[in-house]
Amino acid sequence: MSYAFLTVEKIGRITTVTINRPDRHNALNAEAQVELAHAFDAFEADDEQWVAILTGAGPKAFCAGHDLMSPMPQSSADLPPSGFGGITSRLELTKPVIAAVNGIAMGGGFEIALACDIVVAAQNATFALPEVKVGLAALGGGILRLPREIGLKRAMGLMLTGRRLTAAEGLSLGFVNEVVQSDALAGAMRWAEEILAASPMSVRATKQAALQGLSEPLATALEGQWSYPAVQRMLKSEDAAEGPAAFAAKRAPEWKGR
Repeated sequence: MSYAFLTVEKIGRITTVTINRPDRHNALNAEAQVELAHAFDAFEADDEQWVAILTGAGPKAFCAGHDLMSPMPQSSADLPPSGFGGITSRLELTKPVIAAVNGIAMGGGFEIALACDIVVAAQNATFALPEVKVGLAALGGGILRLPREIGLKRAMGLMLTGRRLTAAEGLSLGFVNEVVQSDALAGAMRWAEEILAASPMSVRATKQAALQGLSEPLATALEGQWSYPAVQRMLKSEDAAEGPAAFAAKRAPEWKGR
């Protein structure tokens, strides 16, 4: 599929999705939203692709959120079913997604980063939910995810003021995994390669158990995690047999992802 506002590149098991509107600081209009939804639909459905990286074109911006020159969504119905950027409501995706934040991540751009599993930020990256400054609210998931990431009081201080955070501050608060000197995409690729050294079945089971377990009481999650779909697929997979066999033979495992 060809895209007007994105580029999608597959290298081995890694899909890299790049928002390509640098003249608009990679802000998203309705068409770009739909394209991102399609790109992540394709990634989710492709058994040969195990990790995704999401980034923005150019050195200045990851994503400036919604393009204020286009109509504002009035409800969730105005967004793809998978949410802002095709990802913020994609709650069933068990494959890992890494954000390579190479500049500003404002509003919906920050919300997209928060929806990713790992965030790698360049030193010049900045984050904010500035919607309150323009008469709006961060309804793409930011209001709900940020308190879960950094605690309610810290999140309120940021959300009620729209204050900007540096990459270093994001690392200190815990929503950034790594700050790199310049090339966030190269840093994200390192993380992706490290993930690929593990069984994709185990990675997906771990992601699903961690995220689903957060919404359940601990006692319920401890019992219920054994029946989560990704956990069941892992336990019944070829990879579950390959891992112990490779360990016993003192060789590198050959993961099949099935």
